Amino acid sequence: MTSADERYIPLTGTFNMRDVGGYPAADGRTTRWRTLLRSDALHRADATGPVLRGYGLRTVLDLRTDAEAEFAPSSACGPDTRTVRISLIGADIQEIPQRLESVYHYLIDRRGDAIATVIGELAAPGSVPALVHCSAGKDRTGIVIGLVLAVLGVPDEVIAADYSVSASRIDPSVLEALNHIPGSPAGNGSLTPDLLASPPSLLLDSLDRARAAGGGTVEGYLTGHGLPPASLDALRASLTQ
Repeated sequence: MTSADERYIPLTGTFNMRDVGGYPAADGRTTRWRTLLRSDALHRADATGPVLRGYGLRTVLDLRTDAEAEFAPSSACGPDTRTVRISLIGADIQEIPQRLESVYHYLIDRRGDAIATVIGELAAPGSVPALVHCSAGKDRTGIVIGLVLAVLGVPDEVIAADYSVSASRIDPSVLEALNHIPGSPAGNGSLTPDLLASPPSLLLDSLDRARAAGGGTVEGYLTGHGLPPASLDALRASLTQ
């Protein structure tokens, strides 16, 4: 496996864009390079410049709320790239939990349908190469990417290590965007350093929580929330080699 620095994509205007290729997957396979990217927000990105143009992106999955997207509209990635925005937090939540662990519990326990919808979009024919992002590229993006990698058979410790990199790549201006989520800790001055962390144990706990809800597997969690089993096969076919 390559180092986190080698995975980092130096796109002007982003802090946390990375390629998740090259990880060991099930049956001796590996995740494909240049096929699935994860990132923070794109509102300052050189999205049609040579860096992203070279990836030939077909899909951008934006996990932010309406308010975040209105505050920091994403740069267009070109005429051949479709952008799908699905708020992983949802529209009805009045207050986000104040502890990071509780945020993750909320997403796994109450937003499974949205998570499955996002992953279904990623599995759709012609959707890759794809990029998944939120504001910081850490929490919502981390959960989606973590679950996808688990479906591919990437070992949990590798998934957690990939997730942990985000803590060192937080864009300071993300606090402004988070302030536009209803009930966000950023809006009441309680955004503490632990909320900006990405400890491996937190992602491992989320994977365990999803498995417990899905009869022992991440696949069960996703199909239980409406993802067709064929989409799991499509993910494995398009994202591993």
